Amino acid sequence: MRAYDPISLKERFLDGLGEPYRSAFSDGVYTFLPGFCDVHVHFRKPGFSYKETIMTGSSSAARGGFTDVCCMPNLEPVPDCPENLKVQTDIIAREAVIGVHPYGAITVGEKGGQLSDMAGISSGVIAFSDDGRGVQSDEMMESAMAEAKRLGKIIAAHCEVNSLLNGGYIHDGKYAKAHGHAGICSESEWRQIERDISLAKKTGCAYHVCHISTKESVELIRNAKRDGVDITCETGPHYLIFDDSDLEEQGRWKMNPPLRDKTDREALVGGILDGTIDMIATDHAPHSAEEKSKGLKGSAFGIVGLETSFPAMYTHFVKTGIITLERLIRLMCVNPRERFNLPVGDGFSVWELEKEFTVDTNEFLSKGRATPFEGMKLFGVNLMTVYNGKTVYRKDIK
Repeated sequence: MRAYDPISLKERFLDGLGEPYRSAFSDGVYTFLPGFCDVHVHFRKPGFSYKETIMTGSSSAARGGFTDVCCMPNLEPVPDCPENLKVQTDIIAREAVIGVHPYGAITVGEKGGQLSDMAGISSGVIAFSDDGRGVQSDEMMESAMAEAKRLGKIIAAHCEVNSLLNGGYIHDGKYAKAHGHAGICSESEWRQIERDISLAKKTGCAYHVCHISTKESVELIRNAKRDGVDITCETGPHYLIFDDSDLEEQGRWKMNPPLRDKTDREALVGGILDGTIDMIATDHAPHSAEEKSKGLKGSAFGIVGLETSFPAMYTHFVKTGIITLERLIRLMCVNPRERFNLPVGDGFSVWELEKEFTVDTNEFLSKGRATPFEGMKLFGVNLMTVYNGKTVYRKDIK
């Protein structure tokens, strides 16, 4: 195995990153990148360890070059009070190989009926979210935003109007109609974003929109920013690279929100280019092989993404000249850390950017295997990830 010592890993990436906005450094063979940050992942533990654990999820993240991730609260127990949160943080302390930062639930049990103990868990969570479910009550969301404002925390919202879903499970577009599938309309997403923007403006809350997928969402957020609302948003690599014309009758193509129309994908790319979209987040959502083996209709919502995120974005956006490497690092490292108040630290990863590989899910460190990138050729192989002075991922090279 080849020794890793490009001048002591370039003096541990020049003695830690120093300036938080350092982008990349190359010695001609290796490229050193600051540790990425994903503000939207699901590590499933406690409650659903057969899907993923803190150990497997954080190891998967390290392989992808991430040194910090933020875990959504759809767990058992739901982190909606100090006692439940402690169950999760105790596991994180034992198992995590990188920085794992929990979200607290907005409502008790993520059921939308009453506010969680937001004050009681505020010091231990990165932000508040009921991800996986939209908060249906206007009054409940306004109360949550007012409390989050008082506590100095972000509300990160999964935006979905339940009354508009009508049993859908893929985008209500040409593919759904041609293949007899029930569709999810775009309005189910953007209508709740529209409501939340109004409430964020009223309360002054710091508001973050999760995994946007529609052109209307992009325009609403663009206008809200112009109007001075304290709003940020994310989208995932899959929404920027695929649309519903790419769908196949397999569970690895099913996620929520779904892949939308080509015009939606183009609007999302436009949002990346003009700064409307602040960051890339994977919504890494592992499930068992059985849960993802039932086609588009019967499979669980969710795909994995931590181990393909940077290579997919680098291949499709940097190598094609759509954005610069520095811009991608801002989307995957700087912006999420700035918004969620996470320090850069001294984490970094070492890449062979021009090395091509074929995505093989059998090599994943995540328990999840469902990804639309399966079998695709991408560029960018991570050789090593360092976090807090420790090597947390190292690729064996023969």
